[in-house]
Amino acid sequence: MAARLTSIIVIVIVAATIIAGLIAGAQRDDGGPIDLIILNGKVYTADGSGHFAEALAIRGSQIVRIGSNRDIKRLRRPQTQVIDAHGGAVLPGFNDARAQLLNSTVAADEVSLVHATTLEQIQDTIRTFAEAEPKRPWILGRGWSHAAFTGGAPTRQQLDVAVSDRPAYLLSRDGHTGWANTKALRLAGITRRTPAPALGVVVTDPRTGIPTGLLKEDARQLVEHLLPSRSAEDRLHALRDALTEAARRGVTSIQTAGDEPADFDLYDEARRSGQLTVRVYGVVAAPEQLTDRQLDALDRVRRQYPDDPLLKSGAVAVALDGSVESQTALMLEPYATRSALGTTTESSRKRNGLSRYTPDELRRVVTALDGRGWQIIMQADGDGAVKLGLDAYSSVLTGTAAAARERRHRLAGIETIDLPDLPRLARSHVIAQQAPLRAMLVGQQSRIWSLNLGLDRASRGWIWQSLVDEGVPVIFGSDSPVASLDPLMGLYAATNRTSPEAPDAEPWMPDQKMSLRTAIDAYTKNAAYASFDEQRKGVLARGMLADVVILSTDIFSLPTGRLLDGRVEVTIFDGKVIFQRQPAPRETTNRQSPPTAN
Repeated sequence: MAARLTSIIVIVIVAATIIAGLIAGAQRDDGGPIDLIILNGKVYTADGSGHFAEALAIRGSQIVRIGSNRDIKRLRRPQTQVIDAHGGAVLPGFNDARAQLLNSTVAADEVSLVHATTLEQIQDTIRTFAEAEPKRPWILGRGWSHAAFTGGAPTRQQLDVAVSDRPAYLLSRDGHTGWANTKALRLAGITRRTPAPALGVVVTDPRTGIPTGLLKEDARQLVEHLLPSRSAEDRLHALRDALTEAARRGVTSIQTAGDEPADFDLYDEARRSGQLTVRVYGVVAAPEQLTDRQLDALDRVRRQYPDDPLLKSGAVAVALDGSVESQTALMLEPYATRSALGTTTESSRKRNGLSRYTPDELRRVVTALDGRGWQIIMQADGDGAVKLGLDAYSSVLTGTAAAARERRHRLAGIETIDLPDLPRLARSHVIAQQAPLRAMLVGQQSRIWSLNLGLDRASRGWIWQSLVDEGVPVIFGSDSPVASLDPLMGLYAATNRTSPEAPDAEPWMPDQKMSLRTAIDAYTKNAAYASFDEQRKGVLARGMLADVVILSTDIFSLPTGRLLDGRVEVTIFDGKVIFQRQPAPRETTNRQSPPTAN
């Protein structure tokens, strides 16, 4: 009897030890206590499974478990921070695939015209800004829309009405056209005799030949070289503003748009000081005429900033043309109207838009960059530029399909495309980089597209779902500062084919609407793939970096027209809360004090 009792006691002790070990193992997960858990969420993992979870656990900078509330609650320890999602969507941190990081927010010394939709509103906004800043030597800004003006083209006289006592210069919303007042033109010495650069247009009055105040593409440099340059302090302030805005919008990764080497030094300074709260894939601007010396200089940047989870280089931006709004995108056929360019001989030579490369020149550039292992991102907006880019890629993507996929070269923009080139994009294994909010801000003013292209070509604008149907990887960016950095607005544009600024407008080509999950993948999983980061971010899974965004609502249960009912409540970067809209719940034990906003 005593022996039997002893055996029972031993069994109980062993069982208790095993159970305790299992509990401890669950709590520690073989790596220490859990730092943060999220409960009661609609967790979209973006891993292709189609399933939703309720909760997740984070240790340090990594996700350690995804599962049910019951599973994750077992991991809680006294020091664990707990965030209640209250049923809101929990997503991978957004990855903006194209943004000018140092220009993502409107500078304090510039006027924003993004929300001014008529000539009168534009003039009033500029006048108010100028009157409030009497000591500024220049009035600078951006964001005006071609659609606000008769014929799509403003004049210097219209800008003079708003400000005439000093030079004024404002970029269009698409960034391809500068608008100067009379004082700015005189200061730059621009007259009817001023020759335009080979890749630019000085727009002139068709009757008098006098410049109207519009400067397209490289002609913008005739004025821009006179503008005050930004100090190092200004640039650092711009970076801090951009990081704050990114955190508020749930953006945890940014792929830049044409950086200079000095920009990397600024990012690196922020990284070393612990202030860099987005993961940066720096895209270097390529000189138009690449020499061996210039290629060597590019390679030095990549060696200095190799693959790293926080900051790296590896891609080169190659601009092929302009934009449809500015009539500088390279088209296969002439623009339907040339009213915005006047009738000069120089303009008539550019009736199909502008191309920065001949086919032979572009092939040489692509061959040189690809041969040195660079990822190439071609900005190609017009159907002619898309075809030119695909032809150049086909000259180097001659190996196996697997080898072509591994290069992950991109075509960015693709405002319009010749339909036979859709399957070519898929066969070339080229990634399509798109900016949905910018597209629908233009779509809201589709009259300009119809004016510039005619109805048939205008109907092929930004055909996202057709790209998806062809099997082309699609990634989304904001194109900031051309459009807001806010991914929720981009999701709204992609799923509704309307601008958030005109929600009641008829959808532009509704057959091109994307599903919400597909659009989210373009901002997360696909974007991570495009920057060779799919093994560490873009999905919510064990071992992935803990970049997470929590929304105020379950956007998956809402009609897409109500997507903007949701907002970012919490942004988690590298396992730490960097933005929290509401005070933390009472039961939360904070490891740090995140910034709050109302």
